[in-house]
Amino acid sequence: MSELITAELVDLDLSAETKSEAARSLAERMVSAGRVTDLDGFLADVGAREAQMPTGLDGGIGIPHCRSEHVAAPTLAFGRSRRGIDFGAADGPADLVFLIAAPAGADDDHLAILSSLARRLMDPGFTDALRAEADPAVAAALVRGEEAPATAPEPAEAAEAATEKTATAERTAAKPFRIVAVTSCPTGIAHTYMAAESLEAAARAQGVVLDVETQGSAGFERLDPAVIAAADAVIWAHDVDVREKGRFGGKPVVDTGVKAGINRPAELIAEARAKAERGEISGIAEDGAGPAEGTGGPSGPSGHFGVRLRTYLMSGVSYMVPFVAAGGLLIALSFAIGGYEIAGAKSVADHFVWGESASWAALLNQIGTAAFGFLVPVLAGYIAYGMADRPALVPGFVGGAIALTIDAGFLGGLVAGLLAGAAVMAIQRVKVHPTLRGIMPVLVIPLLASIAVGFLMFIVVGRPIASLQNALTDWLNGLSGSNAVILGVVLGLMMCFDMGGPLNKVAYAFAVGGLADPTPGSLKVMAAVMAAGMVPPLAMALATTLRRGLFTRTERENGRAAWVLGASFITEGAIPFAAADPLRVIPSVMAGGAVTGALSMAFGCTLRAPHGGVFVVPLIGEPFLYLLAIAVGTAVSTALVVVLKGMRRTPGSGAPAEDGPAVAVAA
Repeated sequence: MSELITAELVDLDLSAETKSEAARSLAERMVSAGRVTDLDGFLADVGAREAQMPTGLDGGIGIPHCRSEHVAAPTLAFGRSRRGIDFGAADGPADLVFLIAAPAGADDDHLAILSSLARRLMDPGFTDALRAEADPAVAAALVRGEEAPATAPEPAEAAEAATEKTATAERTAAKPFRIVAVTSCPTGIAHTYMAAESLEAAARAQGVVLDVETQGSAGFERLDPAVIAAADAVIWAHDVDVREKGRFGGKPVVDTGVKAGINRPAELIAEARAKAERGEISGIAEDGAGPAEGTGGPSGPSGHFGVRLRTYLMSGVSYMVPFVAAGGLLIALSFAIGGYEIAGAKSVADHFVWGESASWAALLNQIGTAAFGFLVPVLAGYIAYGMADRPALVPGFVGGAIALTIDAGFLGGLVAGLLAGAAVMAIQRVKVHPTLRGIMPVLVIPLLASIAVGFLMFIVVGRPIASLQNALTDWLNGLSGSNAVILGVVLGLMMCFDMGGPLNKVAYAFAVGGLADPTPGSLKVMAAVMAAGMVPPLAMALATTLRRGLFTRTERENGRAAWVLGASFITEGAIPFAAADPLRVIPSVMAGGAVTGALSMAFGCTLRAPHGGVFVVPLIGEPFLYLLAIAVGTAVSTALVVVLKGMRRTPGSGAPAEDGPAVAVAA
């Protein structure tokens, strides 16, 4: 690790008070050392990674990290804070801060070195030595692994270790319990390997044989199939999809986030044991085989039917949204340049004049229309994929295409995806000879399921669904007066209740589904949904500006970011506030969202773009009234949250702690 950290990259008296200040202070050392080429660009990448998931770990450790094109060479900076800095760990602020910078194209060797550091952070001897060291050069050497702390255990500790070793030996005298685990995080640099180390340490303490597959940025080395076959249970500690899930089919699975693997590994191992003892089997489809009896889909979503259905539908919506966003924004931009009549222009493949704005508008319109053409098939295909994995993609896409052919639209895509997934799951339950398993997922299942879905969509359910879709379209077009306002209220409440959660996604999916075949009614719905979704973060930003004393330092920092997030229609910008004080924040933003949705519908505002916030105001019908609706809703939410938070304070209670994390207060 000699090229990663030097004494110049160590600050043993880090004076920063917030995580952003700490990142900047350490990053400035990287710039001075020639390791980072653009300070602000690199810090933006660090902030984007931090927004995905807090990087604080139990034990007083913060590990902000990212891969960035502004990093010239893999680099590590270390800072030690006396007061502690809040990185979002459950047990409080961090006093040891490691800023890890990896180039966008970092090679596997350097990533392996970074992963070894992540594992060493789980060793109390290593972190204790860093806390005690007074020389930056020695601290850098410790981090490089050139000078490991050598401390003899106290007699009591030695006796305790001997007792534990004896107990472990007794537990393993019989056949040991075997677990295979997979760890992964969005960046794949630190949390992935820390979770692996933590699980391995807990397994050793319990006499459990555990093998871990770390799916990090440097790729991953697959577990031996024989090791998986011999395992009694599986643990997935991940924040990105586990790759090649089918290898773990037919075994009890504990499915959780990567930080749970770091912070509570013993609980996960105990849960895996309990599932194995109860005989719980996952619904993961083995390669070429079907899911276990009584389950459904590749990831085996647990819970009652409603929970599983929501999971399937959200899978389709999540894959559909990028098509909607790209296609919708291109179409909206084409209208801004060439007017609405540009939709009837000739194909640019036959007629395109480089110097004419109309030709460019037509080009954008036709690209966007092509993207929109995938909307329903992608929705259906990935609903089916969420239910039954890759073999369901073909019948799902086929069913979605048929839905377009028979004018069944968005509703037809939903039904086609569910039918395709169900058909594949039914076929997978049929026992086949081992010699046929190899061709089942690539030939037999897609063929038979496509026939079944095609028959059902063309002959049985397609026409009724098309009629229902047309009736829904006519209803939206006929909305006026109180009916439109009531729909706006309902959509506003849904958008603001869970701020990016299932209800929010259902309302958003309802709106973007109407853009596939836009009508005046569906354009009003899209406008109301986006306006209401902007209210929560804008309200929290305004509240932290007007009444700073009601919020912690961390909340005030989040409030500054919420201005941009709200203006961009990123409702999730209000989540930190709702998580800290749900009983006051959620009702407040719901009230404001309902007001905004109602006003948007009452004003007759329309929107052809599925995203963009204030940046697509030129594409909005009645733009000034639209902004007024957002402003009124934001003011309502701000006033309510300020009043409710003010009521909880008693004379002399003082402002919230300046440095402590936001804490939920019981009503």
